[in-house]
Amino acid sequence: MAVSPTHEVTQLLKAWTAGDEKALERLTPLVYEQLHRVAQYYMAGQRPGHTLQTTALVNEVYLRLVDCGQVNWQDRAHFFAVSAQLMRRILIDFARSRGYQKRGGGLPHVSLDDAPSVCNQPDANIVALDDALKALAEIDDRKSRVVELRFFGGLSVEETAEVLGVSAETVGRDWKLAKMWLLHELSGGN
Repeated sequence: MAVSPTHEVTQLLKAWTAGDEKALERLTPLVYEQLHRVAQYYMAGQRPGHTLQTTALVNEVYLRLVDCGQVNWQDRAHFFAVSAQLMRRILIDFARSRGYQKRGGGLPHVSLDDAPSVCNQPDANIVALDDALKALAEIDDRKSRVVELRFFGGLSVEETAEVLGVSAETVGRDWKLAKMWLLHELSGGN
């Protein structure tokens, strides 16, 4: 009986957690393409001429995953959720190191009504969004995680529900409420 790719990734993650270094070698080609797609999604929202490239972002995530020690990987969705979170942190750190101003530095405000299209807008201010997500996490951590997984991680409603251990309906409600809250926060309360 053949093992599904999703199950194979989960098995290899668990083997890697248990200390099997060969599992990491077998895992890498199975996850690289999706990591690259997530990185492309992130990079599409960056300003033109951004010096960080998609492959470099994937490589940085890979290095951080390898260096992070023993993570108790639950499954494939958990792996991609952590990877998405790392990509977000890398881009935020990169933006902050470049001295981008808080709250957009006079750039137009960004709506989260259509998350995929937001990433394609070069003026999207990832630092302001990160600040708003941190503020949301203080109020409701789960809603903040839903945005992170869906918007930054590119996970579906079902995958997000699986990672968070809630129903797809709960994710849908959280997604809608979080978008409204973030829109209010990013527009300066207007």
